[in-house]
Amino acid sequence: MDLSISLPIIVGLVVLALLFDFLNGFHDAANSIATVVSTGVLKPGHAVIWAASFNFIALFIFHLKVAATIGKGIVDPLAVDHYVIFGALAGAIAWNLITWFYGIPSSSSHALIGGIVGATIAKAGTGPLVASGIGKTVLFIVLSPMLGMLLGSLMMLLVAWLLRRSHPAHVDRWFRRLQLVSAGLYSLGHGGNDAQKTIGIIWLMLIAAGVTSAGEPVPDWVVISCYMAIGLGTLFGGWRIVKTMGQGITKLRPVGGFCAETGGAITLFLASALGVPVSTTHTITGAIVGVGSAHRVSAVRWGLAGSIVWAWVLTIPASGLIAALAYAVGKHLL
Repeated sequence: MDLSISLPIIVGLVVLALLFDFLNGFHDAANSIATVVSTGVLKPGHAVIWAASFNFIALFIFHLKVAATIGKGIVDPLAVDHYVIFGALAGAIAWNLITWFYGIPSSSSHALIGGIVGATIAKAGTGPLVASGIGKTVLFIVLSPMLGMLLGSLMMLLVAWLLRRSHPAHVDRWFRRLQLVSAGLYSLGHGGNDAQKTIGIIWLMLIAAGVTSAGEPVPDWVVISCYMAIGLGTLFGGWRIVKTMGQGITKLRPVGGFCAETGGAITLFLASALGVPVSTTHTITGAIVGVGSAHRVSAVRWGLAGSIVWAWVLTIPASGLIAALAYAVGKHLL
């Protein structure tokens, strides 16, 4: 173990990381439940229990490929110390709270990545950055909402064609049931991708502290505690963002909610299989836009969608800047 990092500091950073994980679930609860609440399929209280349960069940489904990307694929672990971890978490948490307060559905994932990059640059410049991992993540900032939009719109068009002779009330009744399945799948993908980001940063910190090595598996207690934290965060919910995601971009019916959630879930499952830390916020927003535009382009409130995109663009540099400042403060405090 690195004797320069005391046990209380290690414990404190683990707690801070789990706080970020909790806030990730709290902040991104709207991604999992906005559509199923806005269509009236579930009441908010029931929806968060449903989503939180599937967030935790993801523990038994997904391999830790995303955690490996965060732990070893964004920056060189040898350049990381406890000051970098503190700065990264402080930057990500601060940006999450700012965007939550203003009801902006930004990305917790990219806030964390921006925090890691910003704090690392503040310590050692750009040398320790892993270009391939960062490039893959930046690429999916564009690809994940586009893929979500494509899948959401294609599913909506396919369902509309298959059920073109069905009575609207009959369609609505069936898709109110099917949306329970799609909401569960999306929450499964949300937990599987997002919880692993916190697993990755705790793993990175443990490697830096000498508690474990890059060649050893992630300790079980890290995995279980991270899935529990994100599930609890979802359970308490981020209600300020639900209205924006559920009805602010486009009006949804159960069939639209099903198509958006299923398109988003497929995107998250694919990204997790590839080990790419994507934004669940970007993904579901793209899918909702795709469903709305499948009806008609004017059904989407493009002005609101555009303002959300600006929040996406700002997330990595803004959280990175805050993280760099937090790194400097941490050097004096820790």
